[in-house]
Amino acid sequence: MQADTMVMGWWGPLSVFITPFTLLANLGALSGIRRIPEPATAGFRPPLDPGKPVFRRPAGILALIPLSLVGLVVAAIPVLLIIGLVVGPSHSTDSTGSTDASAYPTHDYPTLTVGSCARNDAAWPMDDLKPEPCDSAAAQYSVHPWTSPDCAAGEHSAGPMYSKNHDRPLCLRPLKR
Repeated sequence: MQADTMVMGWWGPLSVFITPFTLLANLGALSGIRRIPEPATAGFRPPLDPGKPVFRRPAGILALIPLSLVGLVVAAIPVLLIIGLVVGPSHSTDSTGSTDASAYPTHDYPTLTVGSCARNDAAWPMDDLKPEPCDSAAAQYSVHPWTSPDCAAGEHSAGPMYSKNHDRPLCLRPLKR
């Protein structure tokens, strides 16, 4: 029954948690049975054959799959916790919940300031914004502060990665030429 429990005892939602305790209880009972001394006199019938050891039975060998998965999970949790503590968070937030520049590590974003002008070297909705002097013919947008909940009609929004502290989105108003 130990071999059958090792194979089939895991497949219920609660059984995943109950089976390890059942297997340990069975091992405790087995050690108690092994402490019983051999009979001093022969009984009226021969003793039963105990059979093959658990891990020499097909069910016992098959049971190594769920047992190894449980062992892997048990070993992986502390390892992942230690890695997380050593590496730390991928980005930090301040008391207002805004993220700092490390939240955008894959690209060096230029800084746009309110009142300045910019051009977009990509087609919307993608953006590849660059600062541009407002008197330049290449300037396409004037930079304005974000208004809640969205930019005004006809304006585009620039993500917080373009602001000075990487904490607020900006609105881009098309320049009239």
